[in-house]
Amino acid sequence: MGFSTGFISGLTLTSTALYISLLAHQRNRVRQAHLLHQQSLLLNSIIDPSIVPVEDAPRFVVRRADWTETWKDRWNAEIEGAVRWVQGIRWGEVREAAEERMVAWKDGERRA
Repeated sequence: MGFSTGFISGLTLTSTALYISLLAHQRNRVRQAHLLHQQSLLLNSIIDPSIVPVEDAPRFVVRRADWTETWKDRWNAEIEGAVRWVQGIRWGEVREAAEERMVAWKDGERRA
């Protein structure tokens, strides 16, 4: 690859990454501004109901979770259950039981 090809490829890759990151940042900021505006209207309508008519109040649509979210929730529930099980174990008792078994095994080996 020559100098000009490498330079142009690097420039293209860098400018594409910069453009995509700036576009994502801009869309996030616009979405945040929209949500803040909705929240402001909603809170102001609690104080003064004439500010926002009932039919113009923001409506929230409840979407049903797709299969990936369902599997993620199942996975998280399994992990939470495993963590609770591990946290419920009394490790001191486990250690003492293992020590007793090792001593019994060691004594059994000496006798044989």
